[in-house]
Amino acid sequence: MRLTNSIVKEPMVIGHEYAGVVEEIGNEVTHLAVGDNVTLEPGVSCAHCSHCKEGRYNLCDEMKCFATPPIHGCLANFVVHPASLCFKLPENVSLEEGAMCEPLSVGVHACRRAGAGPHTKVLIMGSGPIGLVTLMAAKEFGFPRVAVVDVDENRLKMAQELGAHEVGCVSTRIEDVEKEVLEIQQKMAAGIDITFDCAGLEKTMRTALKATRSGGEVCLVGMGHVEMKVPSTAAAAREVDILGLHRYRNTYQLCIDLISSGRINVKPLITHRFRFSQEDVVKAFNVSAMGGSAIKVMFNI
Repeated sequence: MRLTNSIVKEPMVIGHEYAGVVEEIGNEVTHLAVGDNVTLEPGVSCAHCSHCKEGRYNLCDEMKCFATPPIHGCLANFVVHPASLCFKLPENVSLEEGAMCEPLSVGVHACRRAGAGPHTKVLIMGSGPIGLVTLMAAKEFGFPRVAVVDVDENRLKMAQELGAHEVGCVSTRIEDVEKEVLEIQQKMAAGIDITFDCAGLEKTMRTALKATRSGGEVCLVGMGHVEMKVPSTAAAAREVDILGLHRYRNTYQLCIDLISSGRINVKPLITHRFRFSQEDVVKAFNVSAMGGSAIKVMFNI
């Protein structure tokens, strides 16, 4: 199994979306106390390289992140983590909501990267968990019109419930790209300024590049395919910019504030809950793998 350049070569503990209760703290930790509820930003950067010094610590070459080989994940009863990456949760934010700060951070960072404004019309490719949190972030950032497309009608129904202005069901066939681009553009009734590809597949990127207006932007959020064949020359001729995205940076406190204030409600995305037992772990992963109505599957440890 692999994700971009990260390859799993031996058994490892997974999990990188986590919140818990502080059990112990170091002598120099002053902003936390035993018993505090916290959410954990999973990546630990070196703090010394040029990326870190420029504030773009998510690009650190020495990043050590939960569940990124060879670093084990946080699906465990106890984890040890730097205090600076542990964010105290307000009383009105549950541990489940705290764990959702991780995926929400991706959507927030994507919207920041795109640098959009209040007149921006947005298309989101994919309504899985990351597509849905990107939808939530886009609406909070004030984008006036957001369309979502996916192959799954159940996910599109959720996108509608979360406030998508338009939704469309598409196929997995590359041959359908041209037809579907026309349908998407007709639904939007205006040029698409930014497309967030939250699937990262060859077909979705082809669609994104063709559907986005000249001078617009495509933000590649998902990482479904390591390599893909896309019409980059045609996109370049129309000055459609492609933006990359790697995790996030400086998003956790904002995500906590958005959830605490009620401006973003992540609860509808938590569709299944399981205990941390051998039997329930197997059930949980089967539910997640089957798709269907499952979006976020939580373990209560």
